[in-house]
Amino acid sequence: MKQQFSRSQLETDGFVGWMTFDYLSAADPCPTSGGVYVVIRTDQNPPCFLDQSCGGWFKDRDPTVPHGTLVANWVEDAEVVYIGKANNLRRRLSEFAKFGAGKKIGHWGGRLIWQLGESSTLLVGWKETSGLEPALVEAKMIADFRAAYGHPPFANDPHRMGA
Repeated sequence: MKQQFSRSQLETDGFVGWMTFDYLSAADPCPTSGGVYVVIRTDQNPPCFLDQSCGGWFKDRDPTVPHGTLVANWVEDAEVVYIGKANNLRRRLSEFAKFGAGKKIGHWGGRLIWQLGESSTLLVGWKETSGLEPALVEAKMIADFRAAYGHPPFANDPHRMGA
């Protein structure tokens, strides 16, 4: 069941894109339709957690979480570190990228990825969900991931506090 969350299986299931957040910011190749997206890690080595998030502060709130939270949330052997949804993929992923670049944007979903030392090499893939509600597709994907790994992806709530 873990195989369904490999990049190759996600591609078979219709996910496309597979680019860094920097490239997404520069090229803006995403569709404006609704869909789901995944953030994957290509590095097979143990993660290096940063003490400080590079994410933007919003309303004077630091997006940084303690090292222990990062360790508690880590999911061994998982390529997928975050699963998200969007009513407009282009807008949502643009906000996500801007938040990771330190902009003051209220985008805290997935914020733990900005404490990964390799956040600049993470890849984003997306899938349009025409005819389906993105929130329902996302919920099913997270439930399936939880069934496979025992936890939601690293940066998905409510997992962020180790639950």
